[in-house]
Amino acid sequence: MATVLLVRHGRTTANATGLLAGRAPGVSLDDIGRNQAALTGDRLAAVPLVAVVSSPLERCQQTAQHILDRQPGTPSAPFEPELIEADYGTWQGRLLSELAAEDLWPLVQSQPSAVVFPEGESMAAMQARSVAAIRRHDAAVEAEHGPDAVWAAVSHGDIIKSILADALGMHLDLFQRINVGPASVSIVRYGAGRTSVHATNTDAGDLSWLAKGIGSGDAPVGGGAGHQAA
Repeated sequence: MATVLLVRHGRTTANATGLLAGRAPGVSLDDIGRNQAALTGDRLAAVPLVAVVSSPLERCQQTAQHILDRQPGTPSAPFEPELIEADYGTWQGRLLSELAAEDLWPLVQSQPSAVVFPEGESMAAMQARSVAAIRRHDAAVEAEHGPDAVWAAVSHGDIIKSILADALGMHLDLFQRINVGPASVSIVRYGAGRTSVHATNTDAGDLSWLAKGIGSGDAPVGGGAGHQAA
């Protein structure tokens, strides 16, 4: 299958103040977030992306634009509604420090598969919709561009963590073990028989080796020789 780069948006004003922004409109990248997104765009400039899709929220669109600015062959990043932030219901707009005192908070940390946010969605539904969207786009990209194609999806922390948990074969209850920082890049390749995760939560380093394609086949026993820069 093709290779997908899961990119979290850069830091926002809400992130910086400990606010759970959720789906609130008007939440933009701050100065640090713009610099983070620009660095990610620079990192991906060496990788010819055949497609970029994005959550419809402003912070993801802004991050996607930094990527597109360095990808002359990819003129736009269409919205993917299923990659939008979780619906946190009445938690949206509140400080994380306040939410940590809620009765639901320990369950979010230890058993997210059982969590339904007040007047919002369940974390299980969040994972199901986001994984389905990524797999659907990935299949479409490979059908159009071939198995060596690389594309990017720009989304949110919990969304990407849930996608990575699925790719790693982890139960959703373990997904809080995964960290996904602002403007980080994670690399997943879906195969016919096995999904492979090639990187998680990277915010630095050369990615030009992706231009040569990851290739497919059995996993190398012992780890193999690694990737060489293009």
